[in-house]
Amino acid sequence: MAKILLLNGSARAKQCTGTALAEMIGVFEAEGVETELVQIGGKDVKGCMGCNFCRDAGRCVINDLVNEVAPKFEAADGLVIGSPVYYASPNGALLAFLDRLFYSTSFSKHMKVGAAVVSCRRGGATATFDVLNKYFTISGMPIAPSTYWNQVHGFTADDVKKDLEGLQCMRNLARNMVFMIKAIADAKEKYGAPVVEQEAFTSFPDGK
Repeated sequence: MAKILLLNGSARAKQCTGTALAEMIGVFEAEGVETELVQIGGKDVKGCMGCNFCRDAGRCVINDLVNEVAPKFEAADGLVIGSPVYYASPNGALLAFLDRLFYSTSFSKHMKVGAAVVSCRRGGATATFDVLNKYFTISGMPIAPSTYWNQVHGFTADDVKKDLEGLQCMRNLARNMVFMIKAIADAKEKYGAPVVEQEAFTSFPDGK
């Protein structure tokens, strides 16, 4: 059975972002996909210290929610990251969490399907969407599309429930994500996973 991990970056678990994620979970469950939702917003999450402890230990030196979620991420076939818009960017605690989660984990994220979900009152959604998607692209994770940007609008959960197009977008996103996970699993079985080259590391240490 496929499994999708969802992260809620809002400090208000059942408000706008949570409403959007719940709409996706309903589709996942109808499609027979296992889901787990982890609340990130509102938690005390420190940022990366750049100590590189994780390179040898395989886990972050700060033993908190990041290390708890890491094995869940490894076991998942897909990852949904949800965030409200704060000053045209994602929740800072969520970004600190994602920086450490992606950097401290050595397991391959290649071909795990990713999807970013954003909630906002009016503006800043696409800028936040862009920031979250970069975690996927740097990790070789295909990004699931929908029928518009993956965003809902509203100041409260009740507002979001009135955003019929936004909720429709969440449902279409969920269906597309399930399809991609199944298609990738089928392709891996038939053809194998794509080869990943990692030998080149260009940093221009001599300033040339």
